[in-house]
Amino acid sequence: MPQKPIVYDAPTPEPRAITVEAIQAEILEKLIYSVGKDPIVARPHDWLRATILVVRDRIMDRWMESSRETWRTSNKRVYYLSLEFLIGRLMRDAMSNVGLMQPVAEALKNLDVDLGDLINLEPDAALGNGGLGRLAACFLESMSSVEIPAYGYGIRYVHGLFRQEMSEGWQVELPEDWLAHGNPWEFERRESAYEVGFGGHVEPVTDPDGEVRQEWRPNEHLLAVAFDTPIVGWRGARVNTLRLWSAQPIDPILLDKFNSGDHIGALEESAKAEAITRVLYPADSTAAGQELRLRQEFFFSSASLQDIVRRHLQQYGDLGSLADKVAIQLNDTHPAISVAELMRILVDDNGIKWAKAWQITKGTFGYTNHTLLPEALESWPVALLERLLPRHMQIVYQINADVLAEARNKAKFSDQQIANVSLIDEHGGRRVRMGQLAFVGSHSINGVSALHTELMKQTVFADLHRLYPDRINNKTNGITPRRWLMQCNPTLTRLVSDRIGPEFLDDIDKLQQLLPHAEDPSFQKQFAEVKLKNKKKLAKLIKDRLNITVPPDAMFDVQIKRIHEYKRQLLNIIHAVALYDEIRAHPEKEWVPRVKIFAGKAAPSYWNAKLIIKLINDVARVINNDPAVRGLLKVVFLPNYNVSLAEVIVPAADLSEQISTAGMEASGTGNMKFMANGAITIGTMDGANVEMHKEVGDKNIVIFGLTTDEVDDKRARSEVPRAAIDGSPRLREALDSISTGVFSPDDPHRYRDLIGGLYDHDWFMVARDFDAYVAAQAKVDAIWRDKKKWTAMAIRNTASVGFFSSDRTIRQYAEDIWGVSTS
Repeated sequence: MPQKPIVYDAPTPEPRAITVEAIQAEILEKLIYSVGKDPIVARPHDWLRATILVVRDRIMDRWMESSRETWRTSNKRVYYLSLEFLIGRLMRDAMSNVGLMQPVAEALKNLDVDLGDLINLEPDAALGNGGLGRLAACFLESMSSVEIPAYGYGIRYVHGLFRQEMSEGWQVELPEDWLAHGNPWEFERRESAYEVGFGGHVEPVTDPDGEVRQEWRPNEHLLAVAFDTPIVGWRGARVNTLRLWSAQPIDPILLDKFNSGDHIGALEESAKAEAITRVLYPADSTAAGQELRLRQEFFFSSASLQDIVRRHLQQYGDLGSLADKVAIQLNDTHPAISVAELMRILVDDNGIKWAKAWQITKGTFGYTNHTLLPEALESWPVALLERLLPRHMQIVYQINADVLAEARNKAKFSDQQIANVSLIDEHGGRRVRMGQLAFVGSHSINGVSALHTELMKQTVFADLHRLYPDRINNKTNGITPRRWLMQCNPTLTRLVSDRIGPEFLDDIDKLQQLLPHAEDPSFQKQFAEVKLKNKKKLAKLIKDRLNITVPPDAMFDVQIKRIHEYKRQLLNIIHAVALYDEIRAHPEKEWVPRVKIFAGKAAPSYWNAKLIIKLINDVARVINNDPAVRGLLKVVFLPNYNVSLAEVIVPAADLSEQISTAGMEASGTGNMKFMANGAITIGTMDGANVEMHKEVGDKNIVIFGLTTDEVDDKRARSEVPRAAIDGSPRLREALDSISTGVFSPDDPHRYRDLIGGLYDHDWFMVARDFDAYVAAQAKVDAIWRDKKKWTAMAIRNTASVGFFSSDRTIRQYAEDIWGVSTS
């Protein structure tokens, strides 16, 4: 039965005064009555919790009014489904966006507490891995800032991505314990709990009207329980919701087993349910690991869709208008099973005819593709889906039959083209292609940079693009300038505000007003002083964590991102070895002092990526301790890269390394963060580097290396890379020293196979781009020696970053894909 629509007409409470005295009183009240501590004995973590609760309370009225406003106006809602949300620390973000930074700082100072210490004490939410999760976090904040009614849906991981530590230079994965002491930002919503099923069988059921429908009868059930976190927009424009699902068993303990003495077995159901929300990206190298990943993806997709449908029925009474009032964006392939799940809900649970349900589904979903790498476009064994989600496998087959019939009868596709668009991959074991499912089940498929979008049309989705030529579009990624300029670099923000006025805080495009000041000697001096201050802060962090002393006046050359061969940290560290050799061979030259800074995590099962981390640390140990280098070159690997660490590194960077193999990086957002903070990019024409080059101009970025077409040509011709190595004495000597154990005397053959791969195939074009990279780095050195030129280029980078605001990206999604209005 349709539920009666709810009408909200509650009055909006009067806003509370933002005064130091009021905030101070509230903090003391929370400390005593909510935290239960006397101010005399309160520890820093007590003050942190009390302060968060005060800030949270100040957000609540806006949060509730945002929800009421959406109900009153019946505005279309956007739901962003993502397996990752790398939100980082929330207190500073929330305080800044609602104008509480100054009064809270002063209130705490009156209580002999330093706000900066509390900000650094707040744990990072371990809900993401890298760019995908950080993009989702930026998008949520931007949706609030441009006043789009939105929910983010994900998983409330207990441990999330692993905590990275180093043991003799090797990555060690340890559990992240961000939830160990609770999360004061979240609210449990017990009323928003949904059963999610697995396994079982499907039975045909005849309804009273004679219609036969399919009914899925799972043999395994668990509960998805919602935990809500408020996401505040700039100046409190709107507060949206991040809803994370926690998995709980239906029966927490099997008493019959417990009473019979099987105390461990009695908790089996609890352990099985809780495993789903324990860890982000469990290793899928085993069948059990694959099953757990699929369970995670269906668990959060099913819970989210049940919640969306329940809310829609509550307000509108029927599902015929779902696509008019709901836009669901799939962030990569992880939630692609949502297409089949929504069809099941519409057809099986609500009796909607297949053709109508398919029309609603396509009108509701949009899909963002983030990769051209085949291994990152998920696929699942048919046998696994048939066992775990039997009804969904039936639906996938039916969708596939309709798509292939359309391809054969309307588009006149060949057999090979039919195989290419099929949802079932028949090569090497039958598998369901989740990227294909997301594509056919969505009305919009977008890439995340101009180059990436064009390559999607030519490669992974070429035939699907021919079948549905109007679906693929581009939405170049962006970053929120609130976190990645205003909050992480307040000194630069104040300097810019003093020079051009504060209007850029509300309209980031106004940063372009800095361009006429790029050559101004007084502004250059101030800009350089801000950079030096940030570099001293990072140098102190490096000293505190690694006991390595780095000179702040050296060039800080930074590459921080997930460790992957296509991102080519290997190219960077080989350059460090070659530079090391040259500094020792030619001490008479005027070398530019340089600190190469790395950070990033390698997937636990990705051996070569972990080996590259070890190589970086081995090279660092030798170079940093060699007196012949005279401190001119330092190499640093900072463990456990996360949002908070990035917020210290990014403002301190002089040179931003964006050196992926051309055609392999979808977009990148780290490149945009560095650009905002006045770093100069050295990079390939890959991902959003192409658009950065356009925005900042050829003279303010350093581009090198093979193009996408040249990479494809060399791979197609199976060109042997050995000639490139033999023709470059500098490269050959560096590779020889690495492969023969100069940096690994304890195991001389440690890097033999890694370097051998460069001789045998060099798939990621490390050897073939090396000389071009060295030449580009020489150009960087020449610019660095001309301080006026360097600073002018850095200023122009900051001035030109407006296009890369996630507010711009979200407005484009809203207009072109979701059909919602923005502020």
